[in-house]
Amino acid sequence: MAWNEPGKGRDPWGGNGQNSPPDLDELVRNLQNRLRGIFGGRGGGPGGNATAGGGPSLLLIGVALLIGAVMLSAYRIDAPEQGIVLRLGAYNRTSPPGLHFRIPLVETIEKVNTAQIEIFDYRNQMLTSDENIVFIEGNVQFKRGQPRNYLFSVRDPMLTIEEVAESAIREIVGKNTADFILNIGRSEIAEDATTLMQETLDSYNTGIIVTQFNLVRAQPPPEVQAAVDDATKAREDKDRFKLAAEAYANDVLPRARGAAARQLQEAEAYRERVIADADGEAARFEALLIEYEKAPKVTRQRLYLEAIEDVYRASSKVLIDAEGGGNLIYLPVDKLLERQRDTAVSETPLDRGGTSATAQDTGSRTRDNKRTRSQR
Repeated sequence: MAWNEPGKGRDPWGGNGQNSPPDLDELVRNLQNRLRGIFGGRGGGPGGNATAGGGPSLLLIGVALLIGAVMLSAYRIDAPEQGIVLRLGAYNRTSPPGLHFRIPLVETIEKVNTAQIEIFDYRNQMLTSDENIVFIEGNVQFKRGQPRNYLFSVRDPMLTIEEVAESAIREIVGKNTADFILNIGRSEIAEDATTLMQETLDSYNTGIIVTQFNLVRAQPPPEVQAAVDDATKAREDKDRFKLAAEAYANDVLPRARGAAARQLQEAEAYRERVIADADGEAARFEALLIEYEKAPKVTRQRLYLEAIEDVYRASSKVLIDAEGGGNLIYLPVDKLLERQRDTAVSETPLDRGGTSATAQDTGSRTRDNKRTRSQR
């Protein structure tokens, strides 16, 4: 027997039944009655005709169509995106991030992420300005800055940026020498290539923004790598020797300049001393001249005695003048004692002719005696 037969006392809205499902027909009728009440229609009782005039069914269909149309026309653009609205395939407008609506089946949406950075790798061999070949490896980072131009200006944006990068890098490398590219010019080449790529893409209205070109590696082909390594080592040795020479020059030059300055100062001091001595001698001569003019004989005698005194003071010999006899020459006693001590300590060395120093001294004394007697 069915659960909803009369007389069983199982009201689906009263909750008196135990584990009994509700009456679906009754639910539909209640929903129709409520919708009629909302939209101004007459409410039907439990025994009313649910399909009279077809009004409620059309209303439900209309509500369903309205809900479906709203669901089909609403769309949302995320924060890093922009929406390009196409009406019958032609550009109509650009939608910023947020909730928007469109005409279903007439307008379509193309979402373009304008914040995402994309990367593609690049590697190839190129010819430099000095007719050398270098191997270039790097990557290009870019984003879609203008969605409308990105979608409609070029047929294949990825192929376009790859060809533009190829052309720009070849142009920059072809304007520089291999030595510049392989050593000190990597950052400059990357900046110039980025600028040239952006200018070319802007001229095509691609809507692509090149954020950076990274030059990962620049090296000669493998066939000549050994020769290039030798040249690089020679260049490094040249720089090292140059630095060593500069360090040596920085050490020697200050000392040489100091020595030159010291010699100049000594020369200046010597010049001043010589001038002062000359001035003193001139003053003394002038003073002697005055005295000589006053007493020529006395002054001449005094000058002679002073000169003889200076000569004898520098001599190591003693002259004794005895009356009635010749001049006798004696060596000083202290010199004789000193010579005897030297002879006792070591043998007297012979000179090249085989004559001893004592014999030479004796000959020297004999010659001095003869010279003194001849002067007398």
